[in-house]
Amino acid sequence: MTENNITNEQNAEQQAPAAAAPAETATTNAPVATAHDDFDWSVDKRNVSSYSKEEKEKYDQTYDSTFKVIEENGLLTGTIVGITKTDVVINIGFKSDGLISLNEFRDLPGLKTGDEVEVLVVEKEDRDGNLHLSRKQARMQRAWERIVEVYKTGEVVTGTVTSKTKGGLIVDVYGMETFLPGSQIDVKPVTDYDQFVGKTMEFKVVKVNEAIRNAVVSHKALIESDIEQQRVDIISKLEKGQVLEGTIKNITDFGAFIDLGGLDGLLYITDISWGRISHPSEVLQMDQKINVVVLDFDDEKKRISLGYKQLTPHPWDTLPATITEGAKVKGKVVNIEDYGAFLEILPGVEGLVHVSEISWASTPINAKEFFKLGEEYEAVVVTLSKDERKMSLSIKQLTEDPWSTIETKFPLDSRHKGIVKNITPYGVFVELETGIGGMIHISDLSWIKRFNHPSEYTKVGNEIEVVILGIDKDNRKLSLGHKQIEEDPWNTFETIFPIGSLHEGTVVKKDDKGATVQLQYGLEAYAPARHLRTEDEKPIAVEDVKEFMIIEFDRNEKRILVSHSKVWEQAKADEKDAVIKEKRAEAEKTRKTVKNIQSKVEKATLGDLGALAELREKLKQSEGGEEKKGE
Repeated sequence: MTENNITNEQNAEQQAPAAAAPAETATTNAPVATAHDDFDWSVDKRNVSSYSKEEKEKYDQTYDSTFKVIEENGLLTGTIVGITKTDVVINIGFKSDGLISLNEFRDLPGLKTGDEVEVLVVEKEDRDGNLHLSRKQARMQRAWERIVEVYKTGEVVTGTVTSKTKGGLIVDVYGMETFLPGSQIDVKPVTDYDQFVGKTMEFKVVKVNEAIRNAVVSHKALIESDIEQQRVDIISKLEKGQVLEGTIKNITDFGAFIDLGGLDGLLYITDISWGRISHPSEVLQMDQKINVVVLDFDDEKKRISLGYKQLTPHPWDTLPATITEGAKVKGKVVNIEDYGAFLEILPGVEGLVHVSEISWASTPINAKEFFKLGEEYEAVVVTLSKDERKMSLSIKQLTEDPWSTIETKFPLDSRHKGIVKNITPYGVFVELETGIGGMIHISDLSWIKRFNHPSEYTKVGNEIEVVILGIDKDNRKLSLGHKQIEEDPWNTFETIFPIGSLHEGTVVKKDDKGATVQLQYGLEAYAPARHLRTEDEKPIAVEDVKEFMIIEFDRNEKRILVSHSKVWEQAKADEKDAVIKEKRAEAEKTRKTVKNIQSKVEKATLGDLGALAELREKLKQSEGGEEKKGE
């Protein structure tokens, strides 16, 4: 209805009540007649057919069936109705056709009009009003659905390796890219990924991520599945002691893995050779085929322990008859312990050289310093037990025991030269010759000096002259002396340093208890602290030179005690004694004079009495002075 028609109808409605007003006034119940009630509106429609309701529904249904109901992101089949240089025209039964780039049909070289292809509806109308279709996305959608399906069912798929990427390979499965990690290519470690590019292989989908539509495939899973079946078959037939052929698959520090035809067994390094080896590669090589014996196996853990050396007799069972007790043998050092070293006489046959069998010397020997791995030594077989497979060896018994003739070669009081081998707080160990040595006690180093430690007198490696003081043949020990090379000077010192004698000395060391004083002839004495007082009360310092008095001399203990205080105290005492002696001498002289006079005078005269009184007075004064001095 046009705008004019609406306006005319409105005007007619407005005019109709005005015309009908008188009639309503005349009779209220009579119907009102209008001008257009009897008008035939279809008079002007020429060549137009009228349909019933049923016919209309039938025709609408026929028309709707000519169209397809499509939804965005839905998959459907379309027909190629045209091909241009750049695009392919697809009819999907929609109101318009869609265009798809020709690049999406590169996998269909014989493409032609009329072919049917599966496409995905991206948009029913893009911003230009066109139908947007994609064959590539349709293939990816269909491929993803199939991949998810085979992931759930565990079905094996075929794919082509298209390229190498970080950590693995890209595989085309159903037209979709999937990831093949390097660890999932094979059961063996793979380092060269390029060799697989372009190959078509079978895979198993092991992981899917529907959120980002990403899938991970594995070729290793198929191999392991086959291997697992082979393992079950092999283990079901295994028996201890069974000999199998295998291929060395991998070599490690602790052994080698042997491929037994789908099942791996471990050959420990200790079961490779009867002799000692530091690494399996000394005997085995990669991909080498060898026979091995089954030592043990675990059905549950699928572990098999193998042996290689067990296929040959044990060397102890075939030990040559020439190897007996007392025989000389040669061996290589294969192990060193604190208590000795093991020599390999034959592969698998070892003997122990104990530290006590290295040298005749009584000084301790460090096996780890004496021996070196791989070095060869000659030794004598001391004990041999084939049943226990043990052998003890000796290196020192290759030479005669020097202690068997010790008294002849090193008699008592004989003088010799030796090398200082070791120094301890209590003495010096000296080697006179190989296997013969002894100790000089610290007290036998010098007649004169006392050492806090023997290292103050000599050093390791120095040559020193000694005297044999004692021989302990059973314990293989010598007592040695160094000071005994010279005569004991203390017999002479006793006359030079008698008690009470004064000597000049130098303070060489001082502590709270006293000081060490160097006397003549290199002799050392000790002055206790109370004997270091000086007359002027000044302290005595190290390197001071003072006069000292000998207050003790012990030749047996080789000890001398001196005093500086006694020197000046004695001097004062001597001075006092001299004065007293002089007074006493004068008094004695006076007494003698008086006595002489008295003997001559028979009668005393007044003059004599006066002289006598004078003499007596002098005598009294003299005695009084002595008493005061004595006080």
